[in-house]
Amino acid sequence: MITWINATTHPPLGQLMCASLAALEAGKHFLLPMRGQAMRQYTMPSDQDPPKTTHFGFREVAETEKERLVGQVFSNVASKYDIMNDAMSAGVHRLWKDRFIRQLAPPPGTKLLDVAGGTGDIAMRFLNYCRNAHHDHTAHVHLVDINPEMVNVGRQRFHNTVYDLKSQVDLSVGNAEDLADIPSDSKDAYTIAFGIRNCTHVDRVVREAYRVLKPGGRFMCLEFSRVENPLIAPLYDLYSFEVIPAIGQVIASDRESYQYLVESIRRFPSQDQFADIIRGAGFSVVGKGYENLTFGIAAIHSGFKL
Repeated sequence: MITWINATTHPPLGQLMCASLAALEAGKHFLLPMRGQAMRQYTMPSDQDPPKTTHFGFREVAETEKERLVGQVFSNVASKYDIMNDAMSAGVHRLWKDRFIRQLAPPPGTKLLDVAGGTGDIAMRFLNYCRNAHHDHTAHVHLVDINPEMVNVGRQRFHNTVYDLKSQVDLSVGNAEDLADIPSDSKDAYTIAFGIRNCTHVDRVVREAYRVLKPGGRFMCLEFSRVENPLIAPLYDLYSFEVIPAIGQVIASDRESYQYLVESIRRFPSQDQFADIIRGAGFSVVGKGYENLTFGIAAIHSGFKL
């Protein structure tokens, strides 16, 4: 809102000051005359300005609050995360992730950044692929997740494998929207699986992916998506909203977190909308830029930094 002061009538100074102070207190725009100059407009910040909001599932929350709420969800589910993935998808998520890595088809020596890498499912598959397909022991993965509990589960998991944490695997806590510790043009590939929908600013995540990739590097995202088949969609909705939260209650004693996860899927952009975000960040895509999996329950998105 703008508080206007008539520039032609030249009201008394006291009137100008009162009007300006009132505008200042309200955090509004106000005009002041400058000696020998035209009126100037000033803007003062207002404590009453509404905060920017975003979605947390079906709720609207302040942008500054979403990161804390998402962190709380994944702290709650970290210890049961892998078990719940199997239970919710009847193991199908394993097939999706296997296809995801086969599509990436990393050559020997690939340096991968796996963001929102959680308990290490994608990172482990990446290293296994390199070892089995190429007998490659030089490939390296840097797993980043914003949640320390998830990173700790991933670290414990790698301790029980043949992979040396010092030579082939690094794990760290970090924010997908601001990968300040990752140099620009430093990674051959970037993966994010079932994590980007939990981020406050999806476009920032994709732009950061573009920044850290080398020219010729590849961005790949595996994420839940939109089922458009009119016969399948109602059944999928019924399963999502009635069965998955109930499974969460039985296995993880946490219905609310899994209710959020289901809702977050519905709030994520459609396949075509997300493909547009990827292009908008500067990536080149082949064809429509994605492949649907299992009627569109999930989709693999891909882009190249050329």
